[in-house]
Order: sequence, then structure tokens, then C-alpha cells
Amino acid sequence: MRMTLLTLMFITSAFVCQPVFASDLDVSKSITIGSGPKTVIEFTDPDCPFCRKASKYFDSRPDITRHVFFYPLPRHLKAKDKARYALSQLDRATAYHVVMSGLLDSVQKFEGITDAGIKLQEEQLEIAKKNKVNSTPTFIINGRIIVGFDQKKIEEALGK
Repeated sequence: MRMTLLTLMFITSAFVCQPVFASDLDVSKSITIGSGPKTVIEFTDPDCPFCRKASKYFDSRPDITRHVFFYPLPRHLKAKDKARYALSQLDRATAYHVVMSGLLDSVQKFEGITDAGIKLQEEQLEIAKKNKVNSTPTFIINGRIIVGFDQKKIEEALGK
């Protein structure tokens, strides 16, 4: 029984821990921020305090290109509307920064949400689910999945 359980765990980890690369994701559905040589895939929630800290950290890194997908958590009641608002704007990168800054935290009803923004938010959610994202922030860096804002692990993955 013990040998079978260990074998099963090994086989399962081989399938679950497959590296994910930016080339495997439809980054045309993401918000692209920056133009550095190092790529970070980011799954974020606009009301997650650790996501906001990560956003500030990456903003200080000119060597990074980020592809951001919103993954609003159900417990953050305004997160989905904030994501839809940002994705409805012509300048999505600027809207992302406004949303992540907390400047819109007191807004009760978001104006300017478009059908295209709603559709894109739903597509981003499907991309997150397809890649087994279930918490925020989640990053994919050089095929390595990092859950949570762990600056040390992020810097190790980026090769700082």
C-alpha cells in the first residue's frame, strides 16, 4: 500500500507541476505593462493587498514585461467590477494602475464598463481557471509558478 501511494504521488506531481510558459498563454487577452526583457505572467485581484504590494514592486523593475490577468476573488465584492472597469478602458495599463492604487475603493457604481470589457474579464477568468489558478497573486516566471507575493522567490526566478 505504501509503495502504491508513493508511486501515485510521484505520478500526480509529474502532471500537476508541469512548467507553464508565457508562450502557452494567450497574452493578447492580458494587460501588458512594461517592455523589459524578463517576462512575468501575473494573476491578480484588484482588492488583494498582497497583489497591490506586488504591483508596486514590479513597477519599480524596468527589466520586466508583465502580462496581467485579473482573477477577482469572490470574497472581494467590488473586485470583478474593478477588473471590468480597467478592461473597458482604452488605456488598460493606466486603468490597471488606478484600480490597483486603491483610488477607486470608495466608488459604489463603476461607470464606463463595456460589453467588451465584461467579455475580456470572463476570458481572463477562463485562462486563469485553465491554468489552475485559485489564489492571488499568482505569478509564472520562467516556467515557475509562484503563489503569493514572495519577493525572494520572485527574484530567484527572475535571476536578479
